[in-house]
Amino acid sequence: MSRSAARSAQERAILVGVDFSTRRIVRRAGAEGARAAALAASSAEEDSADENRGQQPLLTAGVSRGISTALSADASLVEFRELVESAGATVAAQMLQRRSRADAATLIGAGKVEEVAEIARSNGAELVLFDHDLTPTQLRNLESLLPARVLDRTQLILDIFARHARTREGQLQVELAQLEYMLPRLTGRGKSMSQLGGGIGTRGPGETQLETDRRRIQRRLVHLREELDSVRKIRRQQGQRRESVPVPTVALVGYTNAGKSTLFNRLTGAGVLSSSRMFATLDPKLRALELPSRRRILLSDTVGFIRNLPHTLVTSFRATLEEVERAEVLLHVRDAASGYGDEQKSQVEKVLGELEVLDKPRIEVLNKIDLLTPEERAGLGTRGIVTVSAQTGEGLDRLLRTIDEALTADPLVDAELAVPQSDGAVLAAIEAGMVIHSRAFEGEQVHLSVRGPASLVGRIRQGLEGGKVGDQ
Repeated sequence: MSRSAARSAQERAILVGVDFSTRRIVRRAGAEGARAAALAASSAEEDSADENRGQQPLLTAGVSRGISTALSADASLVEFRELVESAGATVAAQMLQRRSRADAATLIGAGKVEEVAEIARSNGAELVLFDHDLTPTQLRNLESLLPARVLDRTQLILDIFARHARTREGQLQVELAQLEYMLPRLTGRGKSMSQLGGGIGTRGPGETQLETDRRRIQRRLVHLREELDSVRKIRRQQGQRRESVPVPTVALVGYTNAGKSTLFNRLTGAGVLSSSRMFATLDPKLRALELPSRRRILLSDTVGFIRNLPHTLVTSFRATLEEVERAEVLLHVRDAASGYGDEQKSQVEKVLGELEVLDKPRIEVLNKIDLLTPEERAGLGTRGIVTVSAQTGEGLDRLLRTIDEALTADPLVDAELAVPQSDGAVLAAIEAGMVIHSRAFEGEQVHLSVRGPASLVGRIRQGLEGGKVGDQ
């Protein structure tokens, strides 16, 4: 994908969005209006018949038909433009077509294909990108009709992941997802399979060598899965070592570009890459963090989610997302300034459901409140929600206290301890790991009223009862 990254910065792209979620009847006078109404009624009857036969209604970008309309389709195209810019391409033009159903041959219909072709020629575009997944047949037909390479939404997301993967593990996972997506589409790629790794997206090897290519990809898939299994074994060993010491993990999850990495940096001082580009974080980051109770946790920064996240990516990134599965508490970071926060929240929860972690305790964190007006802040309704600004640090104290209260594996307990003044190691451990409410000296002992993790309190008491200073 390195050649892809190098070339994509110079590529001009045409964006095509398609909305199958709604149909509008524009009221016109006379015979034209009657024909439009008749066509709309006929289309509605056909869709009803399809649904009665058990066929699934067509959806677009996470929008249910009859619920969200033009706003969601327009929002999807805005988001798609951000994806394209994250891939390094320059957007020359964009268009949104509303249809009652997909055209089986070209998705958008012959007339619209001609219009897209003319726009591509006039703008000198090398790419036409569809905010929709294309079937192999649609992809082949569009490539034969358009004067530019054609990519769909999944191919674009896969390319962005390939650009941003830094570790060997991340690169393996991206390649696995790319090949799993390519394999069933080999028969439909036609001329675009002429070479491997050119431009934005994955280029294939050639339809004339279909069986050879399929065997080669299958062998590569087996090899990648074996390597990722080795990664998972190492992760499990690391996890077992971590579990031997009771340090809970808290994972940041959320929609891409919600500010997770900025929040991670603000809390831990880690200095990891934080960027407005989508999917800037792919490889998980773990850093220690001290809570107000003096408890230490491990905070994990994870890959962002998005509408219609390709299933192959969810599967391939299972090793990375094991940090989410292992976490005791999830911090669901949301963009408070987004106009589509509820839809983004539902998409994140959909992926969490695929990972089978919806039953984990979750803290909802509304980030970027510094971008809101006082009136907008007042309307947030903060019951059960923590509002913060990772940029300015506002609200982080409350967030840390909320994390403290949510952890149950090693709960905080109040205790009264009497420690010999000569037991410096024990006093130092209490000072470092607990909150001391009061301290009184009586004879050779220090009487302490403390609040701290149950595990640490238990170890301190055990050492005191055994007459040991210990290495607490």
